[in-house]
Amino acid sequence: MQGELIALNVPRGSGYDSQSGLNNLFPQVFGRLAAEGCDRRVAFVVIHPTSNFMGHYLIGPLQRRGRAILALNTRYVANDTALVMERAIQDLGAGVAYLRRSGYERIVLCGNSGGGSLMAFYQAEAEHLTVTTTPDGAPFDLRPEQLPPVDGLAMLAAHPGRAATMVEWIDPAVLDERDMRATDASLDMYNPANGPPYDVAWLHRYRTAQRARNDRITDWVLTRLATLDADPDQELIKDEPFIVYRTVADPRFLDLTLDPSDRAAARNRRLNYGPTNLGRFSTLRSFLSQWSARLSRADGPSCMARCSVPVLNVMYSADTLVFPAQCRSWSQAAGERCEDHALKGATHFLAGQDTLIDELADLLVAWADRL
Repeated sequence: MQGELIALNVPRGSGYDSQSGLNNLFPQVFGRLAAEGCDRRVAFVVIHPTSNFMGHYLIGPLQRRGRAILALNTRYVANDTALVMERAIQDLGAGVAYLRRSGYERIVLCGNSGGGSLMAFYQAEAEHLTVTTTPDGAPFDLRPEQLPPVDGLAMLAAHPGRAATMVEWIDPAVLDERDMRATDASLDMYNPANGPPYDVAWLHRYRTAQRARNDRITDWVLTRLATLDADPDQELIKDEPFIVYRTVADPRFLDLTLDPSDRAAARNRRLNYGPTNLGRFSTLRSFLSQWSARLSRADGPSCMARCSVPVLNVMYSADTLVFPAQCRSWSQAAGERCEDHALKGATHFLAGQDTLIDELADLLVAWADRL
């Protein structure tokens, strides 16, 4: 039960999607189709904008239940520095089209973790195409035939999107975008003088400052792009990389009274200063597509509200990364189309929780069979 490796051609990007010249000239995405012993009534898909889901914990359990599953990667696997979400839904579309050509009657997208917003963005555009540019204003040729619609969306411990997560995680205590350590102590959630527990007024100030920092970076990116685009030298690349320091600072990590669940406190101060965490490296154009709360189109709940298909929304009750309010945002967006379920005691990655993985697989199969 190893599955079949598939390689799918996808539309060419800007020429800077990858460090590989071969992948830029002849872009492909790769997947693992586990279908041996399965009929073609339903196929599940797992995908993430950048994580490699070809070893996803649902592959074996779903195949053992007679259900095919395609674990697909985008062209940005393991490197989100140049990620463009509009391009990522094209990559997903190649996988959905492959399953349709292969004769699968129903297709269910399983939006696990950061895959949730990608799935919702995909289905929203598949049902009603609106994208004609990327958020930087560059023309983007996205065609209906590249986005075959699916039959259902399953959100599994799904956060609402990369930009929404960036706003809720970014550290507003940063005083200088060029100095990782420059800190406003009065806004530092890791400063014991501020909590936990955190005062309501302090939290309001904190959340407002988080959005303001994201907006300031967006403004800087737009200004910098305008400067680059105005340069008459057309041989120069009209993009550049930059760093966003300290992006692991959601007060819910430490204060369990906020958005309560079965989770344990997550001591993430070290990660907040780490060199490779959330959105640390990005290009200007990529930031607008994936991290800008103002301009990214891949806001999961907003996209979900534009979809019409049935939704299964599964909250992992001991998740330290995705919180109950974030899970509820999917249900609120989907309305009566949504069926909610709590996976009691489940942590974000279900590591060492095989019984819960089996429970989740049973739930997915039963729900998909009713579509």
